[in-house]
Amino acid sequence: MNIWQIIARLLPFVKPYKLLVFISLVLTLIGAVAAQINPLVLRYTVDTIQQLLNEGRTEQGSASLFLYISAILFGKELINIAVRYGQSMLGERIRVNLSSQLSQYAVEKILTYKYAFFVDDENATGKLQTRIDRGAESLTRFVQRIFIDLLPLFANAILALFIMFHANFYVGLIASIVMPIYFLLSWQQAGMLKGVRRGLRTLRETKTNGLFNIIESIIVIKSFVREEYEREKQARLQRNLIDAQLRQRKTNYVFDALKSFAEQVGVTLIIILTSYLVLDGQMSIGSIMFHILLFNNVSAPIRQLHRIYDEINEAMTYAEGFFEVLDADSAIEESGDITIENLYGTFELKNVNFTYPNGTPALFDVSMKIPHGKTVAFVGLSGAGKSTLLNLLCKFYAPTGGKITLDGKNLHDYDTHLLRRKIGLVLQKNHIFKGSIEENIRYGNMNASFAEVREAAKKAYLHEQIEQLPDKYETDAQQLSGGQQQRIAIARLFLKDPPIIFLDEPTASLDAIATEQIKNSLDAIKADRTTVVISHSISQIIDSDVIFVLKEGRVVESGTHEELYNNNGTYKEIFNASARSLNLGRISKTLR
Repeated sequence: MNIWQIIARLLPFVKPYKLLVFISLVLTLIGAVAAQINPLVLRYTVDTIQQLLNEGRTEQGSASLFLYISAILFGKELINIAVRYGQSMLGERIRVNLSSQLSQYAVEKILTYKYAFFVDDENATGKLQTRIDRGAESLTRFVQRIFIDLLPLFANAILALFIMFHANFYVGLIASIVMPIYFLLSWQQAGMLKGVRRGLRTLRETKTNGLFNIIESIIVIKSFVREEYEREKQARLQRNLIDAQLRQRKTNYVFDALKSFAEQVGVTLIIILTSYLVLDGQMSIGSIMFHILLFNNVSAPIRQLHRIYDEINEAMTYAEGFFEVLDADSAIEESGDITIENLYGTFELKNVNFTYPNGTPALFDVSMKIPHGKTVAFVGLSGAGKSTLLNLLCKFYAPTGGKITLDGKNLHDYDTHLLRRKIGLVLQKNHIFKGSIEENIRYGNMNASFAEVREAAKKAYLHEQIEQLPDKYETDAQQLSGGQQQRIAIARLFLKDPPIIFLDEPTASLDAIATEQIKNSLDAIKADRTTVVISHSISQIIDSDVIFVLKEGRVVESGTHEELYNNNGTYKEIFNASARSLNLGRISKTLR
C-alpha cells in the first residue's frame, strides 16, 4: 500500500474529527509564521547595531532596541507555546479516539468471519493480535505524523523558502536544490527498507504466536522436559529478528549520513554566496545570519523528515497486515434469509462431500437422515469425520459438494444467527471465559435470572459444589477443575433450552458418578428434541435411536445398536474394542 491508499482508507475514520484537524491546520499555519520571526529579528538586530555603530549612537539606541526585540521574541515564544500545546492536545485527542475506533472496527469485523478464518495457520491467535494491535497503533501514529508533525514541517520549510527567494533568488535556489536531493535519498531508503520491514513484521508475528503457544502448551512442555527445545526455538526467532533489525539500522545509517552531507553542502554554499554578496555591497551583514537561519528552517524539517518518513513507512507495512484482516471479505460468514422461529429439527444429508480450506479431504458422499425428536449417534475411530459433520450441521463450514437440508429447506438458506440460537452445542473441550461462574452459565441465555442460572447448575449437578466455594457463583470460573468447567458448559445447554442438541464427548472430563448424573439429566432434556451424540463411551451411544458408523470420511453402516452388532461389521469391532478396554469381563464378574 502507498501513502495515498492508506489516507483514502483512513478518511472515513478521520472524518468525525475534521473540525479538530482543521483547527490543527490553522495552528500549523500560525506556528509556521512564528518560526520565521527569529531570522527576521536577527537580521534587523545586526543591521540596526551596525547602523548605530556607524552613527555613534550606541547608548541612545541600544536600550530601545533591546526592549523591542525582547518583546517580539518573548511574544513569539508565548505564541509557540500556545500553538504546541494546542497541537499536542488536539493530536492526542485524535490519536486516542482513532486508535479506539480502528481497534473496535477490527473486532467487529472479525466477529463476522466464518470459523474457517480462525483455524487458518495464517490467522493464529498471536499473528492476528499482532496485526490488529500493531496495525491500529501504526495507523494512529501515521495520522499523527501526517497532520500533527509532517504538515507543520512542510509549512515551515515552504514559508522559509519563499522568504529566501523573495530576499535573493540565487540564495533561494541553492536552498531549493537541497530538498529534492533529500527527498530522492529518502525515497531510495524507503524502497530498500520495504522488504526488510515486511520481514520484521512476519518475524514479530511469529515470535508473538510462539509465545502464545508456549503459554498454552506449558504443561506438555514441562511434562516432556522440552524447555530447552522451546528456549532454542524462541532464541532462533530472536536472532533472526535481531539480524533484520541490524540490516534496517545499517541502511538507515548510510542514507542518514548521505542526507546530512547534502545538507552541509547547502549550508556551505549559502555561507559562501551570502558572504560574497555582502562584500559586493548587495546585502547587509545581517543578511548572512538571516539566510543561514532561514535555511535552517528549511533543512531542520527535512532533517526530521527521515525520522517521520521512517515511521510512516513502518506504519504502511503494518497497515497492510491490518487491512488484510479487514479486507478478508471472502471470510465473512454467509447467512440466508429463512427466519422460521419454530424449527422441527429434521436434518437430511444428500451425497455430502467436504474438503477443509487447507486441502485436506474429510467427508465423501455422506448421505443420512437425522429425524426430529430422535437421538442419533456418530461412531467411528478418530479422524473418521464425526466432528466435521457437526461443524457442517452448525454452518461453521459449508459442504464442498452435495446438500444439507433442515426441515426440507437448504441449510445454507437459513439465517445463521437464528439457526445457532436453536442449537445447543457441548464439546469435549469447552471454552470458559474470564469471569464468574454465574456469568459463564448465563452465556447460554443472557436474559436469564439468577434463579434460572442456579436451576441450570442444579441440572448439571454443579450447584452443590458451587455452594461450597467461598465466593459461590461469583468465583472465577477459570479457577475450577476441568470436570467442573465441563459442567458449566452443560449448564449453559440447560439454560439455553434449544430444540436441537449436538453433544461431542459431553462427559469426557467427568468422573464415573458425574457421568452417570449428567447422562440422566441429558436423557431428560433429550425428550422431543433432535439430538446428535458423538462419544467413545458405550453408555452414551448404545441407547441411540439411530447409529451412523463412519470410517475414513464415509458412512459404512447405520441402524440400531442390536442391528449393527449383529452385522459383524465395523461397529462390532469398535464395540468389542471398547468393551475390552473397559475390562467388562472382569467388571461383570464383580457385579455378580
